[in-house]
Amino acid sequence: MVRLQKFLADAGVASRRAGEQIILAGRVEVNGHVVQVLGTKIDPTRDRVTVDGVPVKPRRKLYVAVNKPRGYICSRHDRAKRRAVGDLLPKEWDNLYPVGRLDYESEGLIFLTNDGEFGLQLTHPRYGVRKKYLATVEGRVEPKVLGELIRGVVHEGERLKAEKARLLNANNSHSVVEVELAEGKNREVRRLFESQGLTVSHLRRTQIGRLKLADLPVGKWRTLTESEIKTLLSNSSRPGRVGSHEH
Repeated sequence: MVRLQKFLADAGVASRRAGEQIILAGRVEVNGHVVQVLGTKIDPTRDRVTVDGVPVKPRRKLYVAVNKPRGYICSRHDRAKRRAVGDLLPKEWDNLYPVGRLDYESEGLIFLTNDGEFGLQLTHPRYGVRKKYLATVEGRVEPKVLGELIRGVVHEGERLKAEKARLLNANNSHSVVEVELAEGKNREVRRLFESQGLTVSHLRRTQIGRLKLADLPVGKWRTLTESEIKTLLSNSSRPGRVGSHEH
């Protein structure tokens, strides 16, 4: 069962607030009867809902994984005509929106969906969904720097913190560090290193929750399976992988 105004919002009729006004105006019928009581619950699989006499059908929920290339913004489209993640998807999926952010110069795993609850659970800090990144940093990263990132720093008046930071490779020209975050603050990985006087030259997100990027090529996408969606929202499932059947 779902509240009527949420059903209207999920179906793309209107936002929840606008849907409430439509209900109060007597424009919505359920099984042939006008409903003007907010909070009325319906069964989308059984009840027939109309707005101004036009049937409202449940919108199929979509969950898409994209390996975002560098030089793309995390948006469905861009008014300034910059390349956007949405440009990589079929035009009929215009109602999908990115879950979280990945800055213009970064690449890697990002999800797009039309399921607001899914997006909320992956991005709101209270759910603590972790993300992993591979950062190529100019120069040699010393162990004490990793300790500072894990303890937390203040950068431009905002507290930033890595849950984990592991040095994978290092020489005098550059270092490769795996960083794990619990929150997705704006440019957080880059700013963590900036706080230590270091510059990230390349950044790739490799994992969100328990789902890994695996071998999905840059610029390609694929839909998530039902089991993968459950894996993302479950703390007890084993890590999944995003890779085959790309487009």
